[in-house]
Amino acid sequence: MIGEIPKIGVYVCECGINIGAVVDVPEVVRFASELASVAVAREYKYVCSEPGQNMIKNDIQELGINRVVVASCTPRMHEPTFQHAVAEAGLNPYYLQMTNIREHASWISKDQKAATQKAKRLVGAAVARVAFHEPLESRTEKVTRAVLVVGGGIAGIQAALTIADGGYRVYLVEREPTIGGHMAQLDKTFPTLDCST
Repeated sequence: MIGEIPKIGVYVCECGINIGAVVDVPEVVRFASELASVAVAREYKYVCSEPGQNMIKNDIQELGINRVVVASCTPRMHEPTFQHAVAEAGLNPYYLQMTNIREHASWISKDQKAATQKAKRLVGAAVARVAFHEPLESRTEKVTRAVLVVGGGIAGIQAALTIADGGYRVYLVEREPTIGGHMAQLDKTFPTLDCST
């Protein structure tokens, strides 16, 4: 698929009132439909729902969409959902670009015109970006279950102890000949006047 001409599908979610109450979703869809390489632009009440995902899958299979932009909520919530849907349709899951028009446009504004303009800019940027995506493959790597803590002051010592309690091997590195940092240089600590060491 490297070197092929991008044929982008843009899917703008109303997210109930979360996006649709502030952002003019039909206007964002109209804007997206006029962008270069966009073959289809659609709105749907909940793109993350099964019918919404099926709409994306059908467009990939029937219209030959080879890149997908979803304008909805945070990728932290639904990026795996859409990557799975894209993969089920036979497309590399990394040909997906999400843009967060809920938190970055709708939730931060009461001005429909301003929120819609920002949503359009975010969608335009996502369309421009997804055109350059390349296929990726997931892989698993072995990891050494060890941690390096730099600095043997109070914070470094506490971090090392907490991590070690979690079952990890810890390497604590300190440039001075003793650990404890500035705290070790004090005689007593306020308010109890305990010995600092």
